[in-house]
Amino acid sequence: MNDTLSLALAFATGVLLGAIFFGGLWWTVRKGLSSTQPALWFLGSLLLRTSLVLAGFHFVARGRWERVLACLLGFVAARLIATRLTRAVEKPAYWEPEARHAP
Repeated sequence: MNDTLSLALAFATGVLLGAIFFGGLWWTVRKGLSSTQPALWFLGSLLLRTSLVLAGFHFVARGRWERVLACLLGFVAARLIATRLTRAVEKPAYWEPEARHAP
């Protein structure tokens, strides 16, 4: 396979892995806040998301550091995109500060 094409595929895979990781984190936070056992949600999600990402990185790498770097850059790009998208989501009223002055 062409080296440029393999790096582009590694980058795209990194974006996909990042979308899965940060999308799963966002979903977990929303579910965990309303759960009766949030620690179980957060721990289970952390283990699952981390395992998927590490397995994905291992699969993409195939012994080449260039592919790992391209995949990592895609993962970071997905993080930046997720950060921008979640800022656009309207915050619930209970996140607003009650007062900005001392009583």
